[in-house]
Amino acid sequence: MSPINLAIVGVGKIVRDQHLPSVAKNPDFELVATASRHGTVEGVKSYKTIEAMLDAEPSIDAVSLCMPPQYRYEAAYKALVAGKHVFLEKPPGATLSEVADLEALANKQGASLFASWHSRYAPGVEAAKAFLASTTIKSVHVIWKEDVRHWHPNQDWIWQAGGLGVFDPGINALSIVTHILPRPIFITEAVLEFPENRDAPIAADIRFRNADGLPVHAEFDWRQTGKQSWDIVAETAAGQMVLAEGGAKLLIDGALTFAEPEQEYPSLYRRFAEIIKAGKSDVDLAPLRHVADAFMLGKRKFVDAFHD
Repeated sequence: MSPINLAIVGVGKIVRDQHLPSVAKNPDFELVATASRHGTVEGVKSYKTIEAMLDAEPSIDAVSLCMPPQYRYEAAYKALVAGKHVFLEKPPGATLSEVADLEALANKQGASLFASWHSRYAPGVEAAKAFLASTTIKSVHVIWKEDVRHWHPNQDWIWQAGGLGVFDPGINALSIVTHILPRPIFITEAVLEFPENRDAPIAADIRFRNADGLPVHAEFDWRQTGKQSWDIVAETAAGQMVLAEGGAKLLIDGALTFAEPEQEYPSLYRRFAEIIKAGKSDVDLAPLRHVADAFMLGKRKFVDAFHD
């Protein structure tokens, strides 16, 4: 079978760090073009806009969209109308409604749409899911705290409306939690901290529960210095489970039970090829739905101005 001709739109840091190495190692894909206002990839045809690229390169089969979420819908719409399969970087869009519209369009066009949640493919996630399914969960505590200055230097879009603010990393935690817990959870209360000079939150404290009353507490913060925290702690009848370092390691009662090298983006592209071959889409909106609920239900607390 011939490789899938892939184009990437939005050549920035995440593309260079993750997408390009993953595509290069995957025989199911061949990178044939890019579209970006500023970035290019050596040896690959480049265009300034997705419109110019789609017009000039009819052989493109699939498109990975890696621009900020506020600008993704229009590009995804154009790609789907052109009959291309579409990979959406996380979060898949700025609103639930636009992603639902894209899913309906993909179904109409017979194209595959992939809402990619890379953290779900962290090495310890499936082992954590299996462990939680085997026992009674008493409580869950999510600690997702990092330094925005380190991970998003000079990226103004994340502070704009639709950029999600601290939920840009926090949605990674939500993508894992919604995958590993046996039953759905929903928000009961939230406090969102907004710098007085920004349109998106810098921190969030959220309480959830499920239909059985399971308490889940999530703390997201972008002001962390020193060691970064990406941990999910569950107290269970079989002991304490810690899914640590963003899902890279699984510990039960302090003993390391699972650890493997990170393969998140290679796994995403394997999944993208899989759904294209199967003629289906993979669009789970649960993580983004929780973000929307937090904005809807959360109390706003204004804090001092934030400067990079």
